[in-house]
Amino acid sequence: MARILIMATDGFEQSELFVPLEKLKASGHDVDIAAPDTGEIRAWDKDDWGKTVEAGKKIAEVSAESYDALVLPGGVINPDTLRQDRKAVGLICAFADAGKPVAAICHAPWLLVEAGLTSGRRMTGYGSIRTDLANAGAEVVDESVVVDRGIITSRNPDDLDDFVREIEKAVT
Repeated sequence: MARILIMATDGFEQSELFVPLEKLKASGHDVDIAAPDTGEIRAWDKDDWGKTVEAGKKIAEVSAESYDALVLPGGVINPDTLRQDRKAVGLICAFADAGKPVAAICHAPWLLVEAGLTSGRRMTGYGSIRTDLANAGAEVVDESVVVDRGIITSRNPDDLDDFVREIEKAVT
């Protein structure tokens, strides 16, 4: 089975990390969570802080070579924080440069903009970031999941089943 890395920090949308984590593990994949520092990171759950999860890896200490795919949960705070982290953006670029799937849901495509991975690609994302995607050169569509040359994007938590299905396809 595949080795999959989920990269997040405080403020990730709770369902957008936990649903892929649980479903991918249930399918037999080895899933690690990386954050700027190891230890607990806290979810945002709709309108307040939610559950915590243990980030066992430090972003600066992981490499794309060790994994088959990268998953980027959304939430507003999480991707906005990570897109200012050069090591996080560099890791996204390393996955893309290696031809490994990068999956981003909700606000997480902001990270793809920062990594320079949107131009000329068909993508989707949360409604409020679609202009950002278009301004960064993406062809933006309103679909539950879009796959374009190794980049998987989805709009929101309602799309999680389709999102996880496409991650599964990409790593098998």
